[in-house]
Amino acid sequence: MQTHRPIRMAILDMNKNVENMGLASIERIADQFGVIEYDVFDVRHEGKVPGLDYDIYISSGGPGHPLVMEGDWDEKYFPLLDQLWQYNEKHDDKKFVFFICHSFQLVCHHLGIGTISTRAKESFGIVPVDLTEEGKEDPLFAFINNPFYGADFRKYEVIFPDEKRLNDLNAVVTAMENPDLDIDENRALMAVRFSDAWFGTQFHPEAHPDGMVHYLRRPDKKEMIIDQFGLDTYEEMMHNALHPERLAHTRDMILPGFIKNAIDAVMARRKVVAVGMPS
Repeated sequence: MQTHRPIRMAILDMNKNVENMGLASIERIADQFGVIEYDVFDVRHEGKVPGLDYDIYISSGGPGHPLVMEGDWDEKYFPLLDQLWQYNEKHDDKKFVFFICHSFQLVCHHLGIGTISTRAKESFGIVPVDLTEEGKEDPLFAFINNPFYGADFRKYEVIFPDEKRLNDLNAVVTAMENPDLDIDENRALMAVRFSDAWFGTQFHPEAHPDGMVHYLRRPDKKEMIIDQFGLDTYEEMMHNALHPERLAHTRDMILPGFIKNAIDAVMARRKVVAVGMPS
């Protein structure tokens, strides 16, 4: 049996030095797994990217138009994605990558599986998300409700999935925007299984109910939400953040499930006993 060593995770901070809750939530989830050591790379502000010496990569959400690059960070970020993809094509010890929100839009465009569009109306809230038939069969969604709820804050979206390109990549759309929402005519892609080791979500699966409630109760944030989106949106967000089977359920199932599956795969390669889900 090989000597046990920590699983290495690279967290790619795509927030461009803008205040956010997502990064702390990702770290909080990673901390629940005692076998993980992680490093944070400020991609869009400092232009830093990791190498290929990590087992798991989590690419965060962030602000801005996904097709408008500022600085030269993209000249490092996209080559990294290509290197990780090519590595997985040639090796059994896969590099596991999870893409969130802005990063999800970036990778969908980079792989050519959908069209980036500006929404007619900004999505801002905790919204229902529908599983596709493929999503119902995906192991990452095995224990999730349908529909489930996700924290969704975006001015942009990925629409018009390219079925030929998806088939070429052996990728599948696993979740779509709920049709009952006040949305554009074309439903947005909300989750994609890019490969056995790559997964992404348009929403924020890392969003923690405690952090969300604290955010919503801040006087400046409460005023901003009510001014821009109305009292009904604010009250609905608070209700969904406090509901035990909504935001908390999503937070506990998706990203921790992805990390656990990645850890189990790495441990199996090292012939080490697998770990359980954090409690």
